[in-house]
Amino acid sequence: MPQSMSKRRIGRAVAAAIAVAAAVTAPVTAHAAPAAPSVTEKLRDDFNGDGYADLAVAAPAATVDGEKGAGYVAVVYGSKNGLNVTTRQVLSQSTAGVPGSPEVDDAFGSALTTADLDRDGYADLVVGVGREDTADGGTESGLVEVLWGGPKGLSGAAVLATGKAYDGLGGQGHLTVGDVNGDGAEDLVTVENQFNLRVLNGPFSRDGSSDRGEQVVRDEFDSRVLDLATGDLNGDGVTDVAATENDGDEFDARRVVYWLGGEQGLAPYTTVQGRDGYRLQGGENLDVGDIDQDGFDDIVVGRAVTGYDSDLDTPPPRAAGSPGYRAAPTEPTAPGPRTSTRTAPACPVPPRGATASGRTSRSPTSTATVTRTW
Repeated sequence: MPQSMSKRRIGRAVAAAIAVAAAVTAPVTAHAAPAAPSVTEKLRDDFNGDGYADLAVAAPAATVDGEKGAGYVAVVYGSKNGLNVTTRQVLSQSTAGVPGSPEVDDAFGSALTTADLDRDGYADLVVGVGREDTADGGTESGLVEVLWGGPKGLSGAAVLATGKAYDGLGGQGHLTVGDVNGDGAEDLVTVENQFNLRVLNGPFSRDGSSDRGEQVVRDEFDSRVLDLATGDLNGDGVTDVAATENDGDEFDARRVVYWLGGEQGLAPYTTVQGRDGYRLQGGENLDVGDIDQDGFDDIVVGRAVTGYDSDLDTPPPRAAGSPGYRAAPTEPTAPGPRTSTRTAPACPVPPRGATASGRTSRSPTSTATVTRTW
């Protein structure tokens, strides 16, 4: 599995987990410690440190111990011959050492991402439990947990953050990681109250705590974050955060925004504009990576659904490969070390009035937008 496939964040509708996890009750497979990795740079998704990328697939709507929608995550470890299904792990809140217990509609695995949060040389798996009811947060406050990597794979876990009532912390599309303050440690970025960014500064101890504090970047508008990704958009060596959003009362009123990282953390967001001076139309999911290999990460936006609001004139999004759009507000410095993430397409949450399938009387279309930064 290529090194660029660094982020494993899979949405609610992923059914592929069934192919790698025969049942939720399947035993966790113990496997011998692999040889020390020979690669110079650690892979972001190498949980056992053998130099091969591993795969994590979420099934947040799955039934666990009879609890419908409790959710689980299936992990398959990589090898020189590709994915080795004999090393499968099925992890849920019924797994020993994982905080919490499986309950109806907890949605364990509503978001996934990977990073070495404790800087021990092994990638860790960060799991969102977006509909968890927590003792300190309340109903559907949401929960973010980490499953720790090590020489024998994932084992042990800790709570990283909980939200407030109905925050849905760690929900679909609301979880990513990156060094947004340039101190060399990975920071956790999630969303509270659907639109404010919440940044927990790393590194993290094995109990999930951090003494670096946190930052809340508030949104002055009634926005809804649909998806997050991280990368270095202006080439300064510090991780930035990009998102696709929509208005709270208009699903089709979408935009692409980004927050530049810096020594003080994330700056207020900037809206990406097209050459016509108006904001670039967004979509349901996005990713960040250096598409044209110029040393600066670009934003790629996927739009699988359109036409929810018949009263809203929705311009078509620009096709992949269209002319680039400048996202850096100042002339960039020479490119430095970059962090990039890759996400799987997320399934948008249907707006009020839409059917369960997300379809209305207007036919959805699938397009992609490439936003280039330099």
